[in-house]
Amino acid sequence: MPSDRRKPGFFDLAVPFFLPKWRRVVTVAVPLLWAMVEFAGGAPFWALVFLALAGTALWKFVTADWAAVAAEAEQDAKRGR
Repeated sequence: MPSDRRKPGFFDLAVPFFLPKWRRVVTVAVPLLWAMVEFAGGAPFWALVFLALAGTALWKFVTADWAAVAAEAEQDAKRGR
């Protein structure tokens, strides 16, 4: 039976799990804070890796269509998924 649900990709952050705003904020803030820890510890390579992770997450959250994600989550709830 074919499904009409879109399957998320590896780093697709436009999923219903991230609908609450606090989860999106934490997802960006934790790697950002860890990058500061790495810079303070003298590990600039890992600091840049975590900065890139935080930046990518922020970019994906800003460009995601949250209205569509919310509508899809609501439809799934009505269908009982």
